[in-house]
Amino acid sequence: MRDSSPRKSSEQERAPGYGIQIGYRTLSIRVEEKDLPSKAKQSTDPADAIASIDVHLISTDEVYTRYSCHPTVGLEEAAVQRRSKDGKNVISPPPTQYWKKVLNYIFGGFNFLMWIAFVVTILSYKPLGGSSPAAVNLGVAVLLMLVIIISATFYAFVDWNASRIMKSIKSLIAHEAAVIRDGKQKLIPATDIVVGDIVVLSTGDRIPADLRIVAASSDLRFDRSLLTGESDMVPGSLEATSDNALETRNLALTSTFVTQGTCNGIVFATGDRTVMGRLVKMSGETKFKLTTIQKEIWFFTKVISSVAFSMFGISLLLFGVWLRTSYPGYDTISSAIMNSIGCLTAFVPQGLPLCFALSLTIIARRMSKRHILVKNLATIETLGCMSVLCSDKTGTLTAGKMAVESIAFLDHHLLVSEMYEKISEAPEPRFFAGLSALHHTARLCNGAKFDSATADRPIHERNVKGDPTDTALLRFSEAMSIPALNIDTSALLSSWRKPFEIPFNSKNKWMLSVVQETRTTGGDITERDSQAWMLVKGAPDILLKSCTTVTRSDGAVVPFDEASRQHMSELQSDWSSEGQRVLALCRKPLDALKPNLSPNDMEELMYSELCNLTLVGLVGIRDPPRPDVPSSVAIIRRAGVRVFMVTGDFKLTAVAIARQHSVDTIDDVKAASSEKHLTDVPLPSIKPSDDDPIRALVLTGEDVSALTPFDWHIIVGQYTEIVFARTTPDQKMKIVEEIKARGDNTVAVTGDGVNDAPALKAADIGVAMGSGSDVAKEAAALILLNNDFASIPVAIEMGRLVFDNLKKVTLYLMPVGSYTEFMAVVTNVVFGMQIPLSSYLQVCFSITNDVVMSISLMYEKAEADLMMRKPRNARTDRLTDWRLFFQIYLVSHSTPSDAWSSQVTYYYMWFVYMDQQGLGFHDVFLAYNNWTDGYHGYTMAQLTHFVNVGQCVYYVTMVFMQYGNLLAIRNRRVSLLQSNPLWGPRKNIAIPIGMVATALIAVINLYGPSLQNVFQTAPIPGMFWGPPFAFGLGILCMDEVRKLIVRTYPKSIVAKMAW
Repeated sequence: MRDSSPRKSSEQERAPGYGIQIGYRTLSIRVEEKDLPSKAKQSTDPADAIASIDVHLISTDEVYTRYSCHPTVGLEEAAVQRRSKDGKNVISPPPTQYWKKVLNYIFGGFNFLMWIAFVVTILSYKPLGGSSPAAVNLGVAVLLMLVIIISATFYAFVDWNASRIMKSIKSLIAHEAAVIRDGKQKLIPATDIVVGDIVVLSTGDRIPADLRIVAASSDLRFDRSLLTGESDMVPGSLEATSDNALETRNLALTSTFVTQGTCNGIVFATGDRTVMGRLVKMSGETKFKLTTIQKEIWFFTKVISSVAFSMFGISLLLFGVWLRTSYPGYDTISSAIMNSIGCLTAFVPQGLPLCFALSLTIIARRMSKRHILVKNLATIETLGCMSVLCSDKTGTLTAGKMAVESIAFLDHHLLVSEMYEKISEAPEPRFFAGLSALHHTARLCNGAKFDSATADRPIHERNVKGDPTDTALLRFSEAMSIPALNIDTSALLSSWRKPFEIPFNSKNKWMLSVVQETRTTGGDITERDSQAWMLVKGAPDILLKSCTTVTRSDGAVVPFDEASRQHMSELQSDWSSEGQRVLALCRKPLDALKPNLSPNDMEELMYSELCNLTLVGLVGIRDPPRPDVPSSVAIIRRAGVRVFMVTGDFKLTAVAIARQHSVDTIDDVKAASSEKHLTDVPLPSIKPSDDDPIRALVLTGEDVSALTPFDWHIIVGQYTEIVFARTTPDQKMKIVEEIKARGDNTVAVTGDGVNDAPALKAADIGVAMGSGSDVAKEAAALILLNNDFASIPVAIEMGRLVFDNLKKVTLYLMPVGSYTEFMAVVTNVVFGMQIPLSSYLQVCFSITNDVVMSISLMYEKAEADLMMRKPRNARTDRLTDWRLFFQIYLVSHSTPSDAWSSQVTYYYMWFVYMDQQGLGFHDVFLAYNNWTDGYHGYTMAQLTHFVNVGQCVYYVTMVFMQYGNLLAIRNRRVSLLQSNPLWGPRKNIAIPIGMVATALIAVINLYGPSLQNVFQTAPIPGMFWGPPFAFGLGILCMDEVRKLIVRTYPKSIVAKMAW
């Protein structure tokens, strides 16, 4: 890390601020705000406030003075308490324009059609109703208004509940920051940061507040895409590069990320006073963006609404130009409008928008129980389409709990568990003198740090800030204590300082530290003329090329000849084949450091010195596999999802871990290149067929760079399991893009590190671990808060379930409106028959029975075969397309005859009742204006009573026959006997509750005195209550036969017609 001023003391070597070199005079550090330089009067305009930022233009010494903090001590607790009164470090969300939300609740979805129906119903009551308007018209208007109010209230409740659940899930992510307080590095909640805090940042960290950089590594880079929209990394600097606070490179702004390097910064603004907070205030309300399914449902709504409104207009047009002139007296304007209202209610699946809104709440609640954070609904939709999972290794397939297992010198290697025993058994401890150099390199060339708040705990229980590899080396070296070899960590840290460092990055695959010994002369600490070392650790296949000497176990340094290289390479291969991550520890003595080198010059010098290294030894680190991964991978495979491993690890290590997860048939890239039978194949068709055997392939980063488009055809189209090893971030992103371009693949990527962020962004679904870097979590769409790989198949199942249930709701709702309510209007207008279903019963059925029953479908659990189906193709398998309408209008949801047989049944019951009153089919059909007083000897009151009772018979038949439809549509292929709603794995109490509720509504409609008086409903004869149940059972039995055929003959025409 480069520093901003000469060093005075090295007493803080063990403290996290040891890298800061600031000349500091002993003055009172409690400078009151009134003693500070006068500042310009603050403007209430956010843009003016941003323009007035000047902290980047002053020197670092002035920064420390302005914010009353010490470069190595930071803030004292008393100062923190005073400054915390300014409020939490939280950016207030943009203001919500509630009036827009309320209008959307009231007029959104299908409610605007209800408003049209309400207006024309009021008009049909008055003035079109004449001097004695029908009370039923006003009653229907009141009912429609009640529907609008209930729908708007439900929309608002679901929206509020979903927001509440999502906020509660997001609150489970604990954003922490490392700060220096009272001379110690502490991990604190990011919300507790105050102005003047010194924040310690490393690769992958989210910047928690606006910072002025006071110390930085030479390779410091930031991701400012959230602010600028540009994905290019921005270098960090100690000096101002622009007068503009948004463009200068010596400021680290909140909500951006450190993508490379390390730095320390002083907080100069928190919460709403940060640049991001002021930009949020300037931007106003966040724009709403429709997700894929929301767009489909909105398109579906527009189509259905257009059809409904067109039919309503055609119905009134037929009355105006034909019925009124050809059959005068058949209908009045008022009654024609009321009868045509059915066109608006018939086509409207009122329950669909409600069910869609409800689905977010249900799925979010289920996922929250598994600690899965879904950032937006689009993720849930896409999860069901996942066809390829590109999984990182460390922390995803493995537990992320690395520990050093093996160490090796040129002539000796041993297990860490046996190290102390071997030393005690040795004739002379100096036989293992090489451990001193290994301990020196492992402890000082390390980017991880212990949290001082847990310093009193055992080493293996302390919290560590750093990546898993550094953490393993840190715990290993901290625990080493061999007095006979003068190995003592405390003494080591107090005797050495680190003036320069190049952190590990995935391109170099090594970390470099320059350390200098400190000496005490007469009580003063000095570094002049002291010894300096360049320490390097990293991938053996990279560093061994730069080594010319090697250390033996006794500490002797010998030439690194070809035989020695071969020996160490074979040892690396053996350890890697066992699943260990192997690191090479190297060092090189340096001449006295030149004190005035700029950071860039220092970096160039170190790169030039990266040769003639001494290989101190190899370290083998084991990361145990997660116990739940093999079973989870098996479930994912059964779901038709291919599992690829993409890692930066050595090839043999990656293959060993892959084989632990049942990927055994590993080919190499040469074997893959021999496949030459994918010429002239469309890109969407490049995928393995169902009959292909499981074939696995291993590729390295070098292979990926050399692949041609045709090679990618072979790899993506022929192999079901692939291991990509030694890949860089750019190569990971390329892998994702190449897979997405072929086979209509929906690609998910898991990762937890900074190097995974580009691939996470490029993927259709980015999945980050809860313990991962802030950069990875920001780039991901899904976060597994408990780092549980087994949550991935759960997430896939939830994504498939929400789509499956929405499809069921659509298929349940549409045939009823299409064939039942609408046909009632058609027979009245076109065939001169009294309307068999009154406008009140139409509206009542649409907003009670349909909504209640469809909502119960949203609580359906996954079918037994849901995770054994192929992934849904996001491009071709849509929620609403021409196939859906074909299924609805011509096939319905079970057998081709179900929809028409149901419609015939409704009319059959209507005509049976009329026949019992002495009115045969020809007496009712084409009656037109003959249906009047004296028709077949009946008075108008009697004829009206017959119609009222017949409408209730029709209505009751609809209600109870829908029970059969509902039970049939619950499953696509599984029999009801294996998935009944009362008990077992598919238990859904909402189904019987919905049935009872709709039955009670029917009874109330028929027997409620007030409803009889206003809406002219009437009780029906007892014989008409039983047959609808029998007809519903018949529908269910027909569908059970269909499902049996589908299960028995999965390639039959019946199976292909199944939805």
